[in-house]
Amino acid sequence: TPMHFFLANLSFADIGFTSTTVPKMLLNIQTQNKAITYAGCLSQVFLSIIFAGVDTFLLTAMAYDRFVAICHPLHYIVIMNPHDVHDGFLLLASWVLSLLDSLLHSLMVLRLSFCSQLQIPHFFCDLDQVVQLACSDTFLNELLIYLAAGVVGMIPLSGILFSYSKIVSSVLKISSASGRYKAFSTCGSHLCVVSLFYGMVLGVYLSSDATHDSGDSAIASVMYTVVTPMLNPFIYSLTNRDIKQALGRLFSCRATPT
Repeated sequence: TPMHFFLANLSFADIGFTSTTVPKMLLNIQTQNKAITYAGCLSQVFLSIIFAGVDTFLLTAMAYDRFVAICHPLHYIVIMNPHDVHDGFLLLASWVLSLLDSLLHSLMVLRLSFCSQLQIPHFFCDLDQVVQLACSDTFLNELLIYLAAGVVGMIPLSGILFSYSKIVSSVLKISSASGRYKAFSTCGSHLCVVSLFYGMVLGVYLSSDATHDSGDSAIASVMYTVVTPMLNPFIYSLTNRDIKQALGRLFSCRATPT
């Protein structure tokens, strides 16, 4: 189904997101050496922006899928045809926009000059932290960060909120309680993932701007770069009837003596 198509790509993006930062973090813990090369730092900036952007666009596409399923159920197969180019176009647009955004940020970082012996107060090369350590003028970089946050962050979030406003309005018109429960249950997993992702991201940057505590910001960043991608498969799996039935059959087979 289209939802599973987007979910598979979201899982791939989550794997890429965690693989960008976690292996280096584990290596630092093992070797007790926190140093990272200039190229390695830029690579972390480039890849983390790509996968974070893909996450936001895919969550928006999944919200649109739920909107069509609940508000226009009779046209769902036509609009969200898994054999049509519609879903592929949404996926391609997500990757292209994220790649362009990341490439633009990375090129803008390349124009900056840095002093020697820098220490990033973070567990990975976060774009905002890297820009703050530059010795040259960073006005254009900071302006680009705010503009990109509006395009890649707030516009998809506005689309998600609009979709769910229409979903709630349609569900409240359903007369039976069982019908309302069934409608809400179809988007419960997605709503939980969206709340977790955007809640963590907004919490990190709003709290860091208010307190200017880089330690708290780094700890909170672990939540949305490591914990949230790890929880996404569990959230969707535990609310999917087919997956729960498959897990039940798997464990029952293992528990049966041979």
